[in-house]
Amino acid sequence: MASSKRGKVWLAAAGLVVSKEGKWLVVKKSYGGLKGKWSIPAGFVDEGETADEAAVREVKEETGLDCEVIGLIGLRTGVIKEVTSDNLLLFLLKAKGEGMISLQEKEIVEAAYLSPAELMEDRDSSILIHYLIGLGKLQSLAGKEGLNPGNQFGYTSYKLFF
Repeated sequence: MASSKRGKVWLAAAGLVVSKEGKWLVVKKSYGGLKGKWSIPAGFVDEGETADEAAVREVKEETGLDCEVIGLIGLRTGVIKEVTSDNLLLFLLKAKGEGMISLQEKEIVEAAYLSPAELMEDRDSSILIHYLIGLGKLQSLAGKEGLNPGNQFGYTSYKLFF
């Protein structure tokens, strides 16, 4: 979907996958502000999906890995050129099984599991990655499904992260 179709409020989701060895799944995109930088797989939330579902989808699209949500790590929010509200929800994910990385070559030029130490030393790591590593042990808010705030709202999917 083109940026103009998104309007002036953007909602994106990212999925940080941490391996059993403590390495982080990172990608280098072929476009945009993070072109050539190690970043966390991410993209815009599509119609009909929740933010956590978008994070899982983006990891699958960019790396071929199937994942499940562990919890919500945090929110990155900002305003671009005093107009566009740009918001990203960052989720902690766990890979299902021992899948092999398979690049989506149209958007991704490289994907790898790298240790936090390797990412801190690499000049190509994004500022968000550096910040997250600086936090130390990552904490996340667990998701809760199966709640219904009332049929009058018409939710087809409803989750809380606290």
